[in-house]
Amino acid sequence: MSTTRTEAFGQGYRPTLVDHFGVWLSARQIRRFVPSFRGKVVADLGCGHHATFSRTLLDDVERLVLVDVAIAPELKSQPKVQAIEGGLPGALAELPNQSIDIVLIVSVLEHLWEPERALVEIRRLLRPGGTCLVNVPSWRGKRYLELSAFRLGLSPAAEMDDHKTYYDVKDLWPLLVRAGFKPSEITCFSHKGGLNTFAAIRLKA
Repeated sequence: MSTTRTEAFGQGYRPTLVDHFGVWLSARQIRRFVPSFRGKVVADLGCGHHATFSRTLLDDVERLVLVDVAIAPELKSQPKVQAIEGGLPGALAELPNQSIDIVLIVSVLEHLWEPERALVEIRRLLRPGGTCLVNVPSWRGKRYLELSAFRLGLSPAAEMDDHKTYYDVKDLWPLLVRAGFKPSEITCFSHKGGLNTFAAIRLKA
């Protein structure tokens, strides 16, 4: 069983309008929970080849940790960027405990064979008072994603073929708890018209 993708999202193809709209909707939700990234150490796990959202943070962050199997060279050359190329969760092992203020893992967990292990690593990396934001497609979203990818050709079919599972709130919330997050730290809800599930976790300081 393979645990590592060979290409990052957006590598070798142009994201579609559907892809861009999904990124925009996720960005709105992220900004709701983190209005300012100024002076923060931010990790974007499974950031995509071009790290579309995180590259907009470069002027504000102290440091940007990008993790994916392949990251665009112009991002790797940025002085504030620490680029780690490798699969999740293994690629996180080189990062020290309590070294990250904000972790973004957006449309990534559904691609992992070991999502709980990845979340355990995220818990290790977060500083006290830190925030983790998770976005995943729901079981309702599965129907529309596969229609878009397999029948309409509006989304990359390879991305949908790489999905391992889908998450409603009743799936994601207990996974977060098993990974070590406390229920009092977790806000978990359906969004994007029920097509996605979102979680905001704020560690106690």
